[in-house]
Amino acid sequence: MKIRVFDKTDQDQVVALWHACGLVVPQNDPVKDIDRKRKVDPDLFLVGYIEEEIIATVMGGYEGHRGWINYLAVKPSHQRKDFGQAIMQAVEARIKAKGCPKINLQVRSSNEAVIRFYQSLGYGVEPVIGMGKRLEKD
Repeated sequence: MKIRVFDKTDQDQVVALWHACGLVVPQNDPVKDIDRKRKVDPDLFLVGYIEEEIIATVMGGYEGHRGWINYLAVKPSHQRKDFGQAIMQAVEARIKAKGCPKINLQVRSSNEAVIRFYQSLGYGVEPVIGMGKRLEKD
């Protein structure tokens, strides 16, 4: 797998991948999320590909205090082949290069397999409560 920054021409493949991985939920329009990301730190939106097929994605962010990870996805037929680890290492390196001291991410508490995956990468469960407030309805 090769890794590069997202390009607008990747959009259809990326959205299809997110659907295949169960990442698209009614309250988040994936096209709007892509458009928003392209305006802020577009260099932290990475895709992994083999030949012309996108098989992995990750959206990283850094707002000056903490880094964030969103939309990590690996095509189901390519999971458990270290592609998720590779694209995470790539985005972590880019976030660290911006001066970020810590990366946060959120996982649904019921998604035990994904929690174990992140733990294998050194992430730990922290005693915090995730809170959110919608400012725009998608």
